[in-house]
Amino acid sequence: MKVAVLDPSSGIAGDMFLGALVDVGLDRSWLEGLPSALGLPDVGVRIADVERSHVHCVKVDFEIPVQPHGRAVSEIHRMIDSAPLPDKVAARAHTAFEAIATVESAIHGVPPDNLHLHEVGSVDAILDIVGSIWGLELLGIERVYNTRISLGDGTAKTAHGVLPVPAPATIRLLEGFNVRHGPAGSGELTTPTGAALLKVLSKGAPSLEYTPRRSGYGAGTRDIHGHLNALRVILGEAVADRGDRAHHHHVHTEHLHVLSADIDDMSPEELAGAAEILRSEGALDVVLIPTTMKKGRVGTRVEALVAPADLVRVEEKIFLHLTTIGVKTFDVVRNALSRETRVVHIDGRDIRVKIATLPDGTVRAKPEFDDLRRFAEETSRPFAQARSEILAALSKSNGSRSASRGN
Repeated sequence: MKVAVLDPSSGIAGDMFLGALVDVGLDRSWLEGLPSALGLPDVGVRIADVERSHVHCVKVDFEIPVQPHGRAVSEIHRMIDSAPLPDKVAARAHTAFEAIATVESAIHGVPPDNLHLHEVGSVDAILDIVGSIWGLELLGIERVYNTRISLGDGTAKTAHGVLPVPAPATIRLLEGFNVRHGPAGSGELTTPTGAALLKVLSKGAPSLEYTPRRSGYGAGTRDIHGHLNALRVILGEAVADRGDRAHHHHVHTEHLHVLSADIDDMSPEELAGAAEILRSEGALDVVLIPTTMKKGRVGTRVEALVAPADLVRVEEKIFLHLTTIGVKTFDVVRNALSRETRVVHIDGRDIRVKIATLPDGTVRAKPEFDDLRRFAEETSRPFAQARSEILAALSKSNGSRSASRGN
C-alpha cells in the first residue's frame, strides 16, 4: 500500500501541501489547469522552485482577480458538485468543508447553513483543499499519516481581527492530534486550511516501520532565518502491506480520549446508573473496573471513551453524577473495523443489525440487543432462535440485493 507521511514540524497550510505534492511528482500542468476544472478560469497558477533554509522546495501561489471575501458553505458545496471530480475526491472535499463549517458554527454561534466562511472560504483555500485531496488521488496514495504538528506562536490577522495563534478553528480541527506550540516568534505555522486537510486525510501517527520511496518540500510564504519553513511529505510503502492489504482497507484509525475516575463511596446500582447517563451523553463506551485504592479500600475505576467533540460535556457529567473530585484524561488511538447498521424486516418488525467487516473482507453480523429482545418476547421465541431467524433474513436480503445489481 502506498502511503504518504506528512511532517508538519514547521506547520501545514494548503499551499505548502500542494507544493510538497508537486515536489514528489504531481504533474505541474495538471495543477495549472485546476482552477478551470473548478469553474475558475480567471485564476492563474504560479509554481516556483525556491529555497527555505538552503533546502530546495516548491512554492505554489494562485493569482486571483478581485473576488468576494469568502463564500457561504452551501456555495462551496455547489462548486464541488459541479466540478468533474472523482467520487472519492468530491466526498472528501465535502467532508473537509463540513468539518470547517461545524467548528466555525460552534465558535461563532451561527447555524452551519447560515455560515459565511472568510479565509477558508476564499478561492485559494478552495483550490488548496480540493487540489491537495485530488493530488493525493492522482499520486495513488492510499493512506496518509502525520508526525507532530507545530502550531506556531504569536498572533495572526483574520477577518475577525487579530487572534492568538493557533486560530480558534485550527485548534478545534486538530482536537485529538499531537501538537506543540512554537517556536517562539514564528507566527502562524498551521492554518485552518492545513488543519482541515489533516483532519480529513490523516490516520494519525505513522507506523514505526515503513519503506520511504521519495520525499519533497512545500514552501511556506516566509523564509524564516534559522527555520525551515516548509512542509515535508514522504511517500513510501507500508511494510504491513506486503502481508495483508485488506487489513488497511477495512480497519480505520480514530483519535479519541479516555476519562478516568476512581470511586469508593457509591453503590453498584448508583455506578451502573451513572454509566448509563454517560453513554446517553455521547460516551462511546463506559466500563467499570474493580480496583484497590488507598489503605486497601475496594473501589471502582470508571473509564469513559469519548470523541474529542464530546470531551468537555462528558467530563462535566462525570463530576455531576459521580462522587469523584478529580478526572484523569489521556489520549488514545483506536483501530476500529468498518461497520454499518442495516435494518431487517421480519414478521412485520424492523430489527437493526450491526455489520462489521473483518480485515480479511468477511463480515460479522449482530442484531441490536434491544431489538432482539423485543422480537423474542413479542413472538415467544427463544433468544437463540430469534437471532438465527434475523440473521437468515439478513442473508436473504443480501442475496436479493446482489441479484438486483446483477440484473
